[in-house]
Parts: sequence; structure tokens; C-alpha cells
Amino acid sequence: QVQLVESGGGLVQAGGSLRLSCAASGMIFSINVMGWYRQGPGKQRELVAAITSGGSTYYVESVKGRFTISRDNAKNTVYLQMNSLKPEDTAVYYCNADRRPLVAGLTDPRGSWGQGIQVTVSS
Repeated sequence: QVQLVESGGGLVQAGGSLRLSCAASGMIFSINVMGWYRQGPGKQRELVAAITSGGSTYYVESVKGRFTISRDNAKNTVYLQMNSLKPEDTAVYYCNADRRPLVAGLTDPRGSWGQGIQVTVSS
């Protein structure tokens, strides 16, 4: 089992920035992909960004150029730097750790999940 603890959410005005952190513990050797999903009000959960153990990254089109995902392997932590935030970025953000290839998580989210953290962007 992998345990994930998120931090860094909150309320910010449009155009502002936030950085989310997710610390992993437990069976971290089994992790291939770490990612951030989000679920806005009345919306389905979507994969926002992900990074593989080899450093490859994925971003959903709506956040490209604004969000950056990174990982610190020494700290077993993944970060999501979110800049130029928009009201439509408002959602609960979930950290995820998956042992499968990145492409699998695009349509079939599985693995270990954090508790979720609220990000609210005011207009």
C-alpha cells in the first residue's frame, strides 16, 4: 500500500498561483506514475498532470503552459505548481500513485489516492 498526503490548497484570486505537494510513503518502490486529478462541481474526475518514474510528463490541454508537475525522488514528493489560475480550475485536487503505464490512468483511474484538497479560484 502507498499512503499519500497532500498539502498546499486554498483560496486564490484569478491570475494567482498555488503549489500543491503530495508526500508518498509505504510501498513507494511500486509507483510508476504520480499524478494529480481534479473534480469540479458537477464534473467528472479528470487527470490534470502526471509524471512517470522516468520523468515523462502529461498535461491536460486546459492547463498546458500554466501548470508544472515535478517530483523529488529523495523526498518521495510530487509537486504541482499552478500559475495563472482561472475560476474554472476550482476543484478538489487528488494526488494519485499508480503502478501502471501513464496511458492507463487517462481513462481508468486506479491506484492509491490522497484525501483530496480544495483549490478555489475567485474571479
